[in-house]
Amino acid sequence: MSSELISIKGIRQGLLVTWQSQDEQGQGWEQLLAELGQRLKANPSFFKGGHVSLDVGTLALTEGDLCRARDLLTEHDVTLHAVVSEDARTEAAAQALGLVIQLGLDRRPVIVAAPAPPPDGQEEQAVLVQRTLRSGQSIRHAGHVVIVGDVNPGAEIVAGGHIVVWGKLRGTVHAGAMGDEDALVCALDLSPTQLRIAGYITRSPEERKSAPEVAAVRDGQIVAVPWK
Repeated sequence: MSSELISIKGIRQGLLVTWQSQDEQGQGWEQLLAELGQRLKANPSFFKGGHVSLDVGTLALTEGDLCRARDLLTEHDVTLHAVVSEDARTEAAAQALGLVIQLGLDRRPVIVAAPAPPPDGQEEQAVLVQRTLRSGQSIRHAGHVVIVGDVNPGAEIVAGGHIVVWGKLRGTVHAGAMGDEDALVCALDLSPTQLRIAGYITRSPEERKSAPEVAAVRDGQIVAVPWK
């Protein structure tokens, strides 16, 4: 199935899944759910725990249709946050289910999230965030993530590749979220609440010195060494 039926990007409310116009694609709700399900199954760690908003364009949907989408996301531990639509019936159905129907004027992406694999011969792209991530803020990106600033407790980064923090890392991070055990986590002060690389997980010890370090998977466990 074509990966052009939906696009996925990060916004301040979580992940925005946008359906390409029905007129342009000649497809419908079944195709949207099918591709969304494929994306969820292909990269469960990328989506897990996230909030999703659906922009369904002109599709006319019922409460039952939206319940199917909500149930599909729930199966993968993802919350349906909002449904944005140009159709009044769809908006009414979303409101009846207690869903948000307006995301506000600011839809500038926090990240560019592209869970689909890159074409052969092309590297995963990196996203650069030049600010501190505060509690409650989340970044999810299929490639590498570079933060120029701190990652405070309660903030979260999920990356398909490496995570580099030019500052203090105190929040939760998951590098290699699509199974890449060669992914690295680097920080000037590596003291995360929780650190994961692929399927491995660890926490910072109670007492540790503040120093630049690199975390990687070695011999079946995550180890941190000086970042020189």
